Amino acid sequence: MKKNKKRKIVVATSGASGVNLGLKTLELLPDSIEKHFIMSKHSQVVLKKELNVTTHSNKNIGASIASGSFGVDAMIIAPCSMNTLAKIAHGIADNLVTRCASVILKEHKKLILAPREMPFSAIALENMHKLASLGVIIAPPVMAYYSEQQTLDEMENFVIGKWFDLLGIENNLYKRWE
Repeated sequence: MKKNKKRKIVVATSGASGVNLGLKTLELLPDSIEKHFIMSKHSQVVLKKELNVTTHSNKNIGASIASGSFGVDAMIIAPCSMNTLAKIAHGIADNLVTRCASVILKEHKKLILAPREMPFSAIALENMHKLASLGVIIAPPVMAYYSEQQTLDEMENFVIGKWFDLLGIENNLYKRWE
């Protein structure tokens, strides 16, 4: 009998405003998921102790998660800078975030990008279109008013709950449409 394998999800943050969304996404992932995180080196020590997560240096392009044989199930980049989005769209894998995204694409796994720029330039929209045509989910942190968020925390929970829905992770982070 085959043993149930623990899902592996990578959460990465890149140089855009809203890093707290990536951190909160990581924190809210259920313990049943093996979590991997890519961020700046200064946050690695604290995060490993506080969030029970494997952290990776963005410089370590040879990390386990950069190999298709490691078996990552999904990746979310939240927030995703336009620079990171452009690199992924054009196959540039010069750091661990972009290398891992490249592997996710080649393995036909779920990749969610949460671009946090506004307004989007024509170049950014073209890159998003290219990625969407390859199956990448473009899911910027956009709230909906039907869930009646009153606080920033509730707004963040709504966005993260929608991302979890895309990843097939059950959650009650926001009020659903009735």
